[in-house]
Amino acid sequence: MKAIALKRYLDPALPESLFDVELPAPVPGEHDVLVQVQAAGINPLDNRVRRPKDKVEPQPRVLGWDAAGVVISVGAAVTKFRAGDRIFYAGEIGRQGSFAEYQLVDEFLAARMPGSLSFAEAAALPLTALTAWSALFTRMKVGRSAEANAGRTLLVIGAAGGVGSMAVQLAARAAGLHVIGTASRPESVAWVRAMGASHVVDHRGDVAAQLRAAGYHYVDYVLILADTDTWYPVAAEMVAPEGTIGTVVEATRPIDWSALWDKSATLVWEMVFTRNEYTPERGHQIGDMLADLARLVDAGIIETTLTEHIPMLNAATLHAALARQASGRSIGKTVLSGFQA
Repeated sequence: MKAIALKRYLDPALPESLFDVELPAPVPGEHDVLVQVQAAGINPLDNRVRRPKDKVEPQPRVLGWDAAGVVISVGAAVTKFRAGDRIFYAGEIGRQGSFAEYQLVDEFLAARMPGSLSFAEAAALPLTALTAWSALFTRMKVGRSAEANAGRTLLVIGAAGGVGSMAVQLAARAAGLHVIGTASRPESVAWVRAMGASHVVDHRGDVAAQLRAAGYHYVDYVLILADTDTWYPVAAEMVAPEGTIGTVVEATRPIDWSALWDKSATLVWEMVFTRNEYTPERGHQIGDMLADLARLVDAGIIETTLTEHIPMLNAATLHAALARQASGRSIGKTVLSGFQA
């Protein structure tokens, strides 16, 4: 099968950091489904994983953690899917990824894709939706209804990207929160408002001052989707007493916990692959979340965050797409499909 891979963790700017390769088609294990990948999305995670380091993979490593495709065959114990099903999923960080013609995925980590979406539209959703869903509803304990969240506010730092686009929609449209997003360019501001934010502030300026000028003395929840080192002090300043801060970005400096003490505020972390790595017996929760998401999409409550579809998947097009992702100016999600020379 055709795939895009790496063996050495080179400077991502180098074209040879990724290469086209032919690999054997994988064979399903007991609970695996073999998927013919129809579309694959890119994420900041792809660039984080391939950061330069002194390591050489014994076999070509295929990245990619967002896909939609058609089930080709299933393992002996699979009960959720059968050949011909159209599914979407985020895979597992320790297995070969979705930048390939075929991919194995555990049946419990996937769901039938929304019937109202194309493969490209569906492939834009899984990892970002799972991250936003888990951060909001599992870690931050946000209620799942407008009644539960009456009068409550959420600040999303980094609202125009893939996770931000999903977080704003889930919070505003599905949970009924009053959402404030951060964005800086006119096109990203317009996008965040279209996703459901009631107010947008410019993250290039003094976010706390802008919020207070707009009448927000505190916010009940803050979700950090950008550099935690930079944005934690702002979040600690703006979170309400007994409020909650969530972040999906690792910190590289010590956290000042004392900033939360007098407010009795909470800080929680979300890493979407925690269940897979530490509690695989809870993996079915991933598939359940995606199934719930598919229902929200087909009900017209949540929409795809696809903003760019590249109908050609090879090392050169993927390299260029990941470079744009790394620039920090992405809006929504980029999806690639179709192996061509």
